Amino acid sequence: MATRNIRKKGDPILKLKSRRVERFDERFFTLLDDMRETMYEADGCGLAAVQVGVLKRAVVIDVGNGPMELINPEIIETRGEQMEAEGCLSLPGEQGVTLRPQFVRVRAQDRTGEVREYTGEDLLARAMCHEIDHLDGILYTQRLAPKEALERFRREHPDAEV
Repeated sequence: MATRNIRKKGDPILKLKSRRVERFDERFFTLLDDMRETMYEADGCGLAAVQVGVLKRAVVIDVGNGPMELINPEIIETRGEQMEAEGCLSLPGEQGVTLRPQFVRVRAQDRTGEVREYTGEDLLARAMCHEIDHLDGILYTQRLAPKEALERFRREHPDAEV
């Protein structure tokens, strides 16, 4: 395994749509392993392949419950909403308040190619949505909460730095 360079704000690849993964082979497994190591090294909780310069629909996530790999993920259900400060390894030092679903159900393949369903709530739901957005060339800054919601967030979280 090796750490890879994380693409930063302004890199045009971050705005491109990633392609479906068709080949589940050793080269792809190496990418997944490198992404996981890169995410941990950067102290993140999620990383999309595009963030390391590979336009493949693959993400790794770990919000404290162990690593998760989602290949060719698609959100099939959402419920509720949460408003929290969000950051990104590709935009170091920046944060913004976003509205995300409280609950998500995702259909994705695992590293063997088997189709599975995954559910997430709270931080995991947020991370899943954030990383899947990356696969479509969307950064969290395009999902910032409206001004009224942001003002409400600041009233409810006076110590938050946003």
